[in-house]
Amino acid sequence: EVQLQASGGGLVQTGGSLRLSCAASGFTFGEHHIGWFRQVPGKVREGIACIGSDGDYTWFEDSVKGRFTISRDNAKNTAYLQMNSVTYEDTAVYFCATGNRNICGWYDYWGQGTQVTVSS
Repeated sequence: EVQLQASGGGLVQTGGSLRLSCAASGFTFGEHHIGWFRQVPGKVREGIACIGSDGDYTWFEDSVKGRFTISRDNAKNTAYLQMNSVTYEDTAVYFCATGNRNICGWYDYWGQGTQVTVSS
């Protein structure tokens, strides 16, 4: 069974940093991409970052480009989202996801999210 668990969320001040982790199990982690999404109540879940299976390919949504980085440790079956220079607009529940095809943009499995709250 594919399982993804995001963690590391919490309360952070504007301008601060936070690192989220996505622990994966139930599939060959090193053969699949990992995407990060976020959702605010009442709004559509949005994709913000993705990393390819070997870490060579990354993609970022414009609103986080230059502030967030994505990485992975295939030996630990874990992906990370480093959030820097956060703003109030980054407040959301953050999720990680993967898919049966190793293509950023293809998602079949979602983990439970972790709440990130940015305070002024």
